[in-house]
Amino acid sequence: MRYAQQTAVQVKNYIGGRWVACGGPNIRRENPAKTDEIVAVAASATEAEAVQAIESAHAAFQTWSKLSPVKRVEYIYKFIDLLERNRIEVAALLTREMGKPLHEANGEITKAINEARFSAGEALRLAGETLPSERDGIQIRTIRVPKGVIAAISPWNFPLVTPLRKIVPALAFGNTVVFKPATVTAAMGAKIVELFEEAALPAGVLNLVVGAGRTLGNAIISHPLVQGVTFTGSTSVGRGIYKLAAERLIEVQLEMGGKNAGIIYDYADVPGAVDQMLTAAFAAGGQRCTSISRIVVESSQAAEVVRLLSARLAAYVVGDGMTPGVNMGPLVSQDQLNTVEDYVKIGLTEGATLAMGGQRPVGLDGGYYYLPTVFTDVTPDMRIAKEEIFGPVLAVIAVDSFEEAIAVANDSEYGLAVSCFTDNMRYAAQAVQDIHVGMVHINNGTISESHVAFGGVKHSAVGPYSIGSTGKDFFASLKVVYSGS
Repeated sequence: MRYAQQTAVQVKNYIGGRWVACGGPNIRRENPAKTDEIVAVAASATEAEAVQAIESAHAAFQTWSKLSPVKRVEYIYKFIDLLERNRIEVAALLTREMGKPLHEANGEITKAINEARFSAGEALRLAGETLPSERDGIQIRTIRVPKGVIAAISPWNFPLVTPLRKIVPALAFGNTVVFKPATVTAAMGAKIVELFEEAALPAGVLNLVVGAGRTLGNAIISHPLVQGVTFTGSTSVGRGIYKLAAERLIEVQLEMGGKNAGIIYDYADVPGAVDQMLTAAFAAGGQRCTSISRIVVESSQAAEVVRLLSARLAAYVVGDGMTPGVNMGPLVSQDQLNTVEDYVKIGLTEGATLAMGGQRPVGLDGGYYYLPTVFTDVTPDMRIAKEEIFGPVLAVIAVDSFEEAIAVANDSEYGLAVSCFTDNMRYAAQAVQDIHVGMVHINNGTISESHVAFGGVKHSAVGPYSIGSTGKDFFASLKVVYSGS
């Protein structure tokens, strides 16, 4: 599979080291910026073909798991070199298929490379413990061992970095993988596998199957040879995956939704905080689990925050992500656009005030475009303040105390991230202690780093955090060894 500008990519499945034109229906993916342009045509796999991929991964595991970690990591480093070498092509495909601006696509490639390097290196730092025994002549130690076949199910919003966040540690620790990308970004999934194939990864170690999650994904999770499931996506889908995995008593790593708050309270540099909030709210069109979708601000500063947001967003350029100078591209699909429009109507019905946006751009046709949108006069009980919209909609909530700000931040089924801007170190410490999330950012946005654990609590996540040192807790099982003299 080779990508060419303005040419539809023909996506096949990859099973046992071969590209296969599977028997399921074809999936046509349009460019969300130019919907009359087809970016990719993917042949979806049948359940029987998914089983072939699982069996291929299981067979490859018998050899791959016994390979030295140093040798396994060499394949990953070759892949990283190839990804860097093909950066221009990969970035363009990412933008045309998903919609985010080209500069964000390049940022995703850089992050993917940094994370992959760290995760690969973790296989060479996979240390255990030596423990004293209660008995003479007995030695006790712990080791980490691979699980087996891992199902990696990834979303469309970060179609490069999120799959690699799953595939790289799985392979580095000695597992084999059946990878199911989101159907709307199947071409990027195939590009990842193509680069691993070019890196000479042995047949069967990484397999790609394309298809609908509720049929193909469920069949994969339910197969007895699959030993773990790593998933990123919506909480509703994650809940279903959790139930299927629980029936088989296999481990899961679920990264799901978020309704993240950005608090501004007793903070002098309000313009600086707003600038960081803008990136956190509207990067990828707000289609990120870590997007800030609520600004919680003390009442005396609320008007200034809204004024700054309006001024900054008035200069935002919405358009085709391939065009230089574009700040925000289209939403990923018609369904996502409909969802955003529905929530804007809900916000108005609930009594919120539309301060900015709230419509499709005038004169920008042929794509799933929507203007960055800001609501004021939002109360914590409104649906736009509680439910994940996954789009460029920001709710401003005014509060009269820091305790109220914390209560609002916690008033959500989700618990992924929070950003708190304050010059008061007592407030900062209170935010760290009392806000129920997996990641707290003090005086900065919700950017995660490539060597640091990433995850959440409540309905945002189940299982070990990804990236960082916690990757081994999912991708490698603990084994205790008792040795007699």
